[in-house]
Amino acid sequence: MKQRYVLLLARDESYLVAVEDRKINTNSGIIDLGKLKKKRIGQKIRTHLGKEFVIAKPTLIDFMNKKLKRLPQIVMPKDAAMILAYTGIPTNAKVVDAGTGSGFMAIFLGYYLKDGKIVSYEKRKEFANIARENIKILGLKNVKIKNKDILHGIDEKNVDLITLDMKDAEKVVENAFKSLKPGGWLVVYSPYIEQTIKVLDKLKQMNFTDVKTIEVICREWQHQKYTRPRTVGLMHTGFLTLARKVM
Repeated sequence: MKQRYVLLLARDESYLVAVEDRKINTNSGIIDLGKLKKKRIGQKIRTHLGKEFVIAKPTLIDFMNKKLKRLPQIVMPKDAAMILAYTGIPTNAKVVDAGTGSGFMAIFLGYYLKDGKIVSYEKRKEFANIARENIKILGLKNVKIKNKDILHGIDEKNVDLITLDMKDAEKVVENAFKSLKPGGWLVVYSPYIEQTIKVLDKLKQMNFTDVKTIEVICREWQHQKYTRPRTVGLMHTGFLTLARKVM
């Protein structure tokens, strides 16, 4: 049975907890969830020191930041969101992902493409198992992890979107083209420009259109005595190269 979670939210701290949990240790004291027969969204509860929290429904970002296991490198939400923004694929899209890692890209797509199907290829068994655990926490039924090296071929056909986050992604471009439906999208995430160039060179040999490479830079501003950009921010994470199959 899927385990349910709630978010204990205050202005300066928050905690993602299972509804079955009883006593929660916070920076502001202990919250005894056992006192509540039902954990309703919007309900307030105090720690033993008097700090008030409200029970909120957690979002995908809460799970990514607080609950899911994370390997050293992931596709950040800012980059994953731009894939949806630039391709505009429907919520019932058929998607192939490769280089699963922690599964964050596949999970992001599965969360927002609720009527779709996402199959993610991961050649390392231990990574595939971590991704499966993360998917189980969120209870996603439309995301499948395939413990297979995508360099050995893509089983799925007539695909709306293929995303690649892996070394030697250029070696997958030809098979990706064959698996995509006309009008389908290929998106390659590359940390380094040298990788991007190899992908672009391969795309030029195929019948793709709307080929572009973008970089998503996110910079927060601080609002204290004076307003200015934060000194430290989430700047370069990777390059996204997008291409659309013609026929």
